[in-house]
Amino acid sequence: MWAFFSRRLRMWLILAIAVPVGGWLTGKVADLIEKRRGPNTVSRTLNQARGWLQRRSKGPLGARTTEKDRPAR
Repeated sequence: MWAFFSRRLRMWLILAIAVPVGGWLTGKVADLIEKRRGPNTVSRTLNQARGWLQRRSKGPLGARTTEKDRPAR
């Protein structure tokens, strides 16, 4: 079924669905590790990955910014 989608549609699906869900899932795993073992290198790395993905994703799972959060030009 995946082969029948055009290349552009496949890329859109990956960016619109997989990236936000991956960021959310990465955050959940990082929170679980921190809860069990405390802050460590793995949980900090996963939290950085979550932040990176959330800054680049849009939609309901994307990070929200306001005028105050944006840097001055």
